[in-house]
Amino acid sequence: MKKKNLIVFGTRPEAIKMAPLVKAFQENDKDFVTRVCITAQHREMLDQVLTFFEIIPDYDLDLMKPNQDLYGLTADIVSGMKSVLEDFQPDYVYVHGDTTTTMAASLASFYSGAKVCHVEAGLRTHNKWAPFPEEINRSITGRITDYHFAPTTTSKKNLLKENIVEENIIVTGNTVIDALRFSVKKVSSIDFYDSEIDILKQSINSDKVILVTGHRRENHGQGFIDICNALKEIAIIYPEAQIIYPVHLNPNVQKPVYKLLNNISNIKLIEPLGYPAFVWLMDKSYLIITDSGGVQEEAPSLGKPVLVMRETTERPEAVKAGTVKLVGTDKTKIVSEAKALFENEELYHKMSELHNPYGDGKAVERIVKFIKELPHGK
Repeated sequence: MKKKNLIVFGTRPEAIKMAPLVKAFQENDKDFVTRVCITAQHREMLDQVLTFFEIIPDYDLDLMKPNQDLYGLTADIVSGMKSVLEDFQPDYVYVHGDTTTTMAASLASFYSGAKVCHVEAGLRTHNKWAPFPEEINRSITGRITDYHFAPTTTSKKNLLKENIVEENIIVTGNTVIDALRFSVKKVSSIDFYDSEIDILKQSINSDKVILVTGHRRENHGQGFIDICNALKEIAIIYPEAQIIYPVHLNPNVQKPVYKLLNNISNIKLIEPLGYPAFVWLMDKSYLIITDSGGVQEEAPSLGKPVLVMRETTERPEAVKAGTVKLVGTDKTKIVSEAKALFENEELYHKMSELHNPYGDGKAVERIVKFIKELPHGK
């Protein structure tokens, strides 16, 4: 009897990290019946990833609305999942990480009696307000989850401290590395064409590209003003460098960024990029400055040093390994760490050649093997 899998996600980062799992389960159709449900918590960016990975959802809740708040979104996901769960009656439901989709879908799956499988389980800052609401989302999901696929031993230790049964925690590495390896190969293929990549190729005029991304709520306000002033100073100190900043659509990000950085010749402010173009740009970058969790995991696999514009991170493994450095939104610290990487060749090469703590690209293989070997009904 085949095991029935339902894979649920709603945002671009989730889709990227779950895509290799979807493909692996679908290819193993002698053991599994697999369905994909998207909440479309983020619509357009999600659709781009689905197209790139050639995934067609079986269920689309299409929940994105203008001015959506967490109250309505949470309620809509829980109620929307009810009909999906009743229709498919899965044995296992897979959720990822720390989004509102993850938390609400895991709760709905628990109500249905399905086993909840949490991919990228066990990340913690131990501060419920940072990041908000992600820290609480993943903590609640952790209490509901039956099988925890932890990316690192640090994540496993976090779960053990919360009295999770050890036999239900499997250290797999992070599926984002599986996705990245596939994606870099695809975007580098001579047959692959992407209009955004083509535009980037024509606009890059430096071999010292600094890729910047930023969107975290905790950095809104003075944090983004300080970040912009730091980037401005770096641009002035290193006129040979080119800062490329795909600016998040949130007005709290757009306003300070365009006000402070719009007329600096070696800073290029662009629209948010699709996933293929973003992977291509990461691969071509010299340095990455970000507040993104996913980039902290991906960039080390490409040999790119990362400065993380956050005060704390749920991904301490990279900090410990030395592949990323926490700089917060402190202007002086951002500038000084960027200068160190530009001017100290030995430091740059050491940071770029360190082992990526997030895995070897075989996380999906380990997840599929574990589920396959479970007795039916467990």
